[in-house]
Amino acid sequence: MLYNYLNSIVLVPFAMQQSQIVNVLIIVAVFFGILLILGIRKSYKLNKEKQRLEEIDKKLAEEKEKPYRDFTEGHIYGGDN
Repeated sequence: MLYNYLNSIVLVPFAMQQSQIVNVLIIVAVFFGILLILGIRKSYKLNKEKQRLEEIDKKLAEEKEKPYRDFTEGHIYGGDN
């Protein structure tokens, strides 16, 4: 009986503390897991945005390479220069 009493006094607080530590570790792991998922998602979105901007840049570069075309030749007010 004394053995059970000592075990309950000594082991119960450790069991409670251990379970609390496990709960805290689980909460921390979930928190950092969520941050990791959000970071991966943000990286994916930034990569898609980078690709979209590179395509726009290529289109603009192609437009700059085209020779200049005078668009005022057929205009009513500027065609007789």
